[in-house]
Amino acid sequence: MLKKIIKGGHKKPSKSDGHDHGFGPPGSGPASNVVVNHASRPSHAPEGPHNGTMVVAPPPMNSIEILPHFRDVPVSERQHLFLRKLQVCCFQLDFSDTLRSVREKEIKRQTLLELVDFIQSGSGKITETCQDGMIRMISVNIFRCLPPAAYENTGQEVSDPEEEEPYLEPSWPHLQLVYELLLRYVVSSDTDTKVAKRYIDHCFVLKLLDLFDSEDPREREYLKTILHRIYGKFMVHRPFIRKAINNIFYRFVYETERHSGIGELLEILGSIINGFALPMKEEHKLFLVRALIPLHKPKPVSIYHQQLSYCIVQFVEKDYKLADTVIRGLLKFWPLTNCQKEVLYLGELEEVLEATQSAEFQRCIVPLFRQIARCLTSSHFQVAERALFLWNNEHIVSLIAQNRSEVLPIIFEALEKNIQSHWNQAVHGLTVNVRKMFMEMDAELFEECERQYEEKESRAKEVEEQREMTWKRLADVASQRGGDGMITV
Repeated sequence: MLKKIIKGGHKKPSKSDGHDHGFGPPGSGPASNVVVNHASRPSHAPEGPHNGTMVVAPPPMNSIEILPHFRDVPVSERQHLFLRKLQVCCFQLDFSDTLRSVREKEIKRQTLLELVDFIQSGSGKITETCQDGMIRMISVNIFRCLPPAAYENTGQEVSDPEEEEPYLEPSWPHLQLVYELLLRYVVSSDTDTKVAKRYIDHCFVLKLLDLFDSEDPREREYLKTILHRIYGKFMVHRPFIRKAINNIFYRFVYETERHSGIGELLEILGSIINGFALPMKEEHKLFLVRALIPLHKPKPVSIYHQQLSYCIVQFVEKDYKLADTVIRGLLKFWPLTNCQKEVLYLGELEEVLEATQSAEFQRCIVPLFRQIARCLTSSHFQVAERALFLWNNEHIVSLIAQNRSEVLPIIFEALEKNIQSHWNQAVHGLTVNVRKMFMEMDAELFEECERQYEEKESRAKEVEEQREMTWKRLADVASQRGGDGMITV
């Protein structure tokens, strides 16, 4: 792990102004006032020793002393040396210029490596004073104003967020080691949660969650692992973490539609949902309805859809009675003009239906298959093809077979139109197979639907002929009148 860390580096120059800003260590201030903002959005948190913004100036040249290694001092002095090394790592250095403070950067990097190794080796329990100092040092380094994203600088909407080039944090060689130190501290068997919760408190957790909006995927990956470990180890924080993630989703869906870490937060939630006890609490069901299902609405849903789909399916597998709620929620946010999103939704729908029981399936047959019928006749072949693939799933076919008297009348017209006029040969062939499947299920029902369809087409033809005759009569009357009725001067 340490070899991998040593190799870490940055690939892009900083988008900030060259000064690193860090938040003070977590304290007892109100959690609701703690916000880590983008540089373009000023913080409204009151300044103070705990939750105010603190700027640490770069040290003068040669001011960082080189401290001895832990192995070179007696065991009794290691805790004191640990504190001195933490002080060295509190200096903030300018990474916008790679040639500036090279010596100081290397000393800090080596010191961080030693701290990580000391915690990982379990050489001994660190004192509460050392834990306090370590969390303060970590806070100074990682809690900072995130640089504005490209769309914040230009004010332009990017059509496809997946095509945006991620911003890579220039200070990552140091930042990664700080995150690694925090991770080792959280997962260490020597870390007593009763003591650690004084330092890793609600304020600290909120600041961690704000950092999920970082554009650097490496930072988000560390944050995901650390927050997941905190959730697992600090049971007292669990309701608070779920509520805080909830609030991030609300703001994303209903205000900004911009957040870099939705996928990572959903990955954490997927694991959390998997551990929900049954019967499921009302709080969790409300979270599904109010936060998870509306996440289908934002434009960049394709970026995090895989993680979102996993969470949704986990709910249905945990409690099959939620299937009707989920399916109707999907239909509510079904895209009207985005074919790629429709393909994603159909894939998710198949996974949900696979976990659906007959009673819940019957409750949503009509709206569900009306939407499927529209997908079957889509001129976009991938949408039509994906909808037809539903009949390749044995469980879904068994549900349809049990309720064929309701399903077939809804989709029969769509099947016939595909066979008669769909331009894509693959869609045409799949439609023929589905039609044949229904014929073998219930020949009598199929013939009845066919008869009704022919009658409907016949009536439609008669109406069209009547309309044409009416227009012809009007044209004849107009031609007979000639110039009658025209005003002459």
